[in-house]
Amino acid sequence: MKRLAEILAVSLICSVAAYAQHGHEGGAPSGPSNQGAHQVVNQGGHIPAHGPAPVKHAPAPAPNAPRVKADQPGHPDAPHVHSNDVWVGHNTGRKDPNYHLDHAWEHGHFPGEIGRNHVWRLGGGGPNRFWFGGFYFNVADYDLAYCDGWDWASDDIVLYDDPDHVGYYLAYNVRLGVYVHVLYLGN
Repeated sequence: MKRLAEILAVSLICSVAAYAQHGHEGGAPSGPSNQGAHQVVNQGGHIPAHGPAPVKHAPAPAPNAPRVKADQPGHPDAPHVHSNDVWVGHNTGRKDPNYHLDHAWEHGHFPGEIGRNHVWRLGGGGPNRFWFGGFYFNVADYDLAYCDGWDWASDDIVLYDDPDHVGYYLAYNVRLGVYVHVLYLGN
């Protein structure tokens, strides 16, 4: 009987620990669930499972044209990700002159890990030059207005490949649920 009580106690402790970690497995905290047709912006910890899909056909936007307006009440006027991992604002395709680089990968490819299981903590700087883990980046000029609420000393970000704009990565801010295009500057 004592042995059964010990097994039940250990099971209870393990269950409580597993419940406390629910949604945080692999360093990827979960955010609000998608209930009903209304999509919520992933503020508060959701990390998209993947980056955006390549855009198949899109007319090239005019240089410096506004890119994103709030798609639903309560959503930001910034590129963001819905709780079902739809990337809002990533729809201009390869011909977007706002993300053209004459020398793509000028400083090489980012050698660190990217994707939902690799959360990086910003270590300082600002949009023109920020860092984490000994790696340096800057935000694309066209996206500067979209990162004014970022905490450059402590926000968590996740990097994704940009399938359309050669030379760029997408930096997703876990706290805000928004993203910007960034260039790797080296380490």
